Amino acid sequence: MRDVAIIGIGLTRFGERWEHSLRDLMAEAGLSALTDAGINGKDVEALYAGIMASGRFVGQEHIAALLADQLGFDNIPATRVENACASGGTALRQGYIAVASGIHDIVAVGGVEKMTDVTTSEATTALGGAGDQEWELNQGITFPGLYALMARRHMHEYGTTVEQMAAVAVKNHLNATKNKYAQFRKEITIDEVLNSKPVADPLKILDCSPLSDGAAAVILAPLDIARKYTDTPVKILASTQATDTLCLAERGSITGLKATAVAGEKAYKASGLKPGDIDVAEVHDCFTIAEILAMEDLGFFKKGAAAKAISEGETALNARLSVNTSGGLKGCGHPVGATGVKQAVEITMQLRGEAEGRQVSGAEIGMTHNVGGSGATAVVHILERTN
Repeated sequence: MRDVAIIGIGLTRFGERWEHSLRDLMAEAGLSALTDAGINGKDVEALYAGIMASGRFVGQEHIAALLADQLGFDNIPATRVENACASGGTALRQGYIAVASGIHDIVAVGGVEKMTDVTTSEATTALGGAGDQEWELNQGITFPGLYALMARRHMHEYGTTVEQMAAVAVKNHLNATKNKYAQFRKEITIDEVLNSKPVADPLKILDCSPLSDGAAAVILAPLDIARKYTDTPVKILASTQATDTLCLAERGSITGLKATAVAGEKAYKASGLKPGDIDVAEVHDCFTIAEILAMEDLGFFKKGAAAKAISEGETALNARLSVNTSGGLKGCGHPVGATGVKQAVEITMQLRGEAEGRQVSGAEIGMTHNVGGSGATAVVHILERTN
């Protein structure tokens, strides 16, 4: 297996992008990534595109071929990757495998979603398909409801408080104010979170990530030729994935995501690193409780300790570990197919020293963590700055 590097990145602003179509967003991100890598469409040998529900959101299927056409990729294999909210991270893993295996040299990986062209009810139904349709969605549960169950159990077992969960949102919104691509560039307070509209007890609207439009892209190449294209290639040290039961009720515990723990353990083993070696991480905070679970499942804090640590500033910008410097899903936005790729773009910016206004000092090792559904899929990548 060959070493793989990210040689180009591209990103759109996340938010309610009424003025742009899905193809416009992906073209913007894709062309930016090609320009950043110093290549054109004819250099790309394969495309992997992470999209969760374009048929539900904009009525367009057969997305990979559409995007290849829009980006000027001539007759290359183009593949759509669907893995719920982990579609982007899984697409990145597929691109990584294609380059590491030697099948392709230059691979484009994109993620996109256009979620705001439908009603909130229609979007909720589309997103509900990431859970167990028969045993969850058809019984009336929503994704805020599933994560509310996790939150309530975590509170019962470990004493986690709503104030500690709110601190996750406060931190990530503060980081988002420093990110020109973020959907919400506005600080919020603990009281504002606690007094916001209830969604599914104990979660309030400001505990939840938004519906978003946006796209992200990266270009991959073998590390041994990466410097032909960029002076700052970012090496992918590990790319791992794991699954768990689709239905929340079938799991042994709901105070953690086993898929995250397994993928994280595999990533540490593949990279030869441990949690304390990570300088900056983008983790899947679709709800505030989700970031708390991730920090424990990935080994950064003992079970039951993450909520207190986050509320005390241990994961703030340039703290012991900087988490969700982009603003995360909560502050930057969550166009579901794009999120996993956006995480890799943010970490690449950090490791290159290009994260304007939110740069982690001396960042050398970064991690991305992308979750599908209520944790049935988890994808973890560890990236390293090359000298």
